[in-house]
Amino acid sequence: MLAATRSPQDAEILRLAIPAFGALIAEPLFLLADSAIVGRIGTVPLGGLGVAGQALSTLVGISVFLAYGTTAAVARQVGAGHGQAAIRQGIDGLWLAAMIGLVVLGAGWPLAPAIAGAFGGSAAVTAQAVIYLRISLLGAPAMLAVLAGTGVLRGLQDTRTPLLVAVVAAAVIALFLVLRYTRLGKAMRATAANRSLARNCGIRTDRVITVTWALTGGLCGLAGVVFAMDSGSFDATATDLFLVLILAAVFLGGPGQAYGAMLGAVVIGLATEVSAAYITADYKYVVAFVALLIMLGVRPTGLIGARA
Repeated sequence: MLAATRSPQDAEILRLAIPAFGALIAEPLFLLADSAIVGRIGTVPLGGLGVAGQALSTLVGISVFLAYGTTAAVARQVGAGHGQAAIRQGIDGLWLAAMIGLVVLGAGWPLAPAIAGAFGGSAAVTAQAVIYLRISLLGAPAMLAVLAGTGVLRGLQDTRTPLLVAVVAAAVIALFLVLRYTRLGKAMRATAANRSLARNCGIRTDRVITVTWALTGGLCGLAGVVFAMDSGSFDATATDLFLVLILAAVFLGGPGQAYGAMLGAVVIGLATEVSAAYITADYKYVVAFVALLIMLGVRPTGLIGARA
């Protein structure tokens, strides 16, 4: 009886709903991690985070039209069979989100003290809230672009990509927490900076190197899973071209710099994918290769690495 009443669209709805649910719960988990990090600093910074977080949540709530508007516009073009028009509609939505974000940044920076003070907190909490709010406003264009981009993907009936982005972001945050706040992370950074000095200070560098290789293997395995989910297939030679992206990210951020590799990966990823929207996608790896050559010629130590 149940099978007889089941709609043929149930499987399609489930395919779209499960990744969408995973992407939706990612944001509260990120905020929870953010609160846990700031909470280790003290109660006053945590209070400032609460005040600034409410202001930013209001901004996101007001700007949610970017997600819903682009979803409807892109889905309408997809339904009409106009794939290229749907992509153009999505790019227009991204540009609109970025421009609104720049306006919010320009207006919110001088108004940050007034916004934080409107919550009635103490002077110390308000001062911390202003700092957090201004730093967060620097990412307002990107934050609103993410809202529009999510709407574009939903319009294209792609709810898997936001989930994959959330998984990768969670892995990066977890790695940051390990490197920054754990004894293992401090040992890893000390070993990377000067192995001999770290050994003389009592750090078991051989064990640290072994654990680092194990973490690297786990992250590579996660990357393979994400790649397979995104492309739908995987074989031994599927990621050969990714070596160019990896080398470009490492040298852009700075060889031997963990945080530099994270920064370089974000920059290279955005550069290659944005360039693919304006040139043939087959040549997006050339962008990474050019960035690698420029960085090697201009600053071999990378963006974060110190000059020789």
